[in-house]
Amino acid sequence: MAKNPKILSIVLAGGEGTRLMPLTRDRAKPAVPFGGVYRLIDFPLSNLVNSGYRQVVVLTQYKSHSLDRHISQVWRFSPLLGSYVSPVPAQQRLGKHWYLGSADAIYQTINIIEDVQPDIVVIVGADHVYRMDFEQMVQQHIESGAEFTVAGIRQPIEESNQFGVIEVDPDHPNMIKNFQEKPPTTTTGLPDNPNQILASMGNYVANTKALFEALALDEKAADTKHDMGGDIAPYFASRNEAGVYDFNSNEIPGSTATDHAYWRDVGTIKQFYDAHMDLIAYVPEFNLYNQDWPIYTMSGNLPPAKFVHAGRDRLGHATDSIVSPGVIVSGGEVHHSVLSPNVRIHSWAQIVDSVLFDGVVINRRARVYKAILDKNVVLTENSTVGIDTEHDLARGFTVTPDGITVVPKNTIVDD
Repeated sequence: MAKNPKILSIVLAGGEGTRLMPLTRDRAKPAVPFGGVYRLIDFPLSNLVNSGYRQVVVLTQYKSHSLDRHISQVWRFSPLLGSYVSPVPAQQRLGKHWYLGSADAIYQTINIIEDVQPDIVVIVGADHVYRMDFEQMVQQHIESGAEFTVAGIRQPIEESNQFGVIEVDPDHPNMIKNFQEKPPTTTTGLPDNPNQILASMGNYVANTKALFEALALDEKAADTKHDMGGDIAPYFASRNEAGVYDFNSNEIPGSTATDHAYWRDVGTIKQFYDAHMDLIAYVPEFNLYNQDWPIYTMSGNLPPAKFVHAGRDRLGHATDSIVSPGVIVSGGEVHHSVLSPNVRIHSWAQIVDSVLFDGVVINRRARVYKAILDKNVVLTENSTVGIDTEHDLARGFTVTPDGITVVPKNTIVDD
């Protein structure tokens, strides 16, 4: 391996995100807004850029227009030093079919890797919220001598059926003894904590030649889902060539004891909602204000947020909340919520425990409780969301078992 290996990064951004419906009805999952001004794709791209990796390919597929537009508008680098973030749609290069899985997505775009000729390929998912210095993972990968390395994070053993489960070789702690993708049950926990397992984060580092060989074998295999976690990681583990990188050892400049090693899968409405609530905790579980490792985005040429009316019976205010640029709170009350750009809150309206996307308008005396309102939703005067579950269901809104109401994009709520 070269002393300064050439790195190409690949972001897997082609998933449908069906569990996030209706937020993914009109957009790819990585394009879903998050945290007021961001999109989910901004988190992995920021991590790669902050790690010093600035040759990035984003593999897209489903409903990718808004995602492609966001990447082209926000993630533009000067070509002077060869830096780029390039969205690549599915192109059916190897047959008349779309991507059959994450491994197939990489195999179908193997010509791009061949053009760059990297020594190492860094492969990351596009829809998790976290900070990570991938250079540290790459360094361990090189030192371990592994052909393929999986990033692992500790999770409760009862949630093992939701993750790829990593069994570490006790004689070689940085190597994987066994890898199972979403096993029905797991009875063996970690040596130092039997109630936890080491779960795959969906981030990988691979030596290019070995990756090509594994993908070519997978393409010809009969019993395969063409999945990085389900097929490629077990392949390398079976050959004693798979390493594991413990995410807990990753050190981020500016991180605190509270948000160290924070990682959230936001694949369901509840997980997506809970991750937002993490942002607005008094001591945030995930700190958006760490300027030593920023999350990059572009929120447009918007004015500052504005709060008007200071009367005793009409006070425009927000508490324990994130309020984005362009928001106007005019005589309404906002508590424990996230307001995206250009939201309007009118007099005597009340927003509690909710997430409002861009352009939402809440008119006078309307009330919103424990809800996610997609872009350009309008609540007319005296209307409600999240107050009466049966009424929300009757209007066709999504209500989770946890009581989170989701209103689709462009909906006018008039009762």
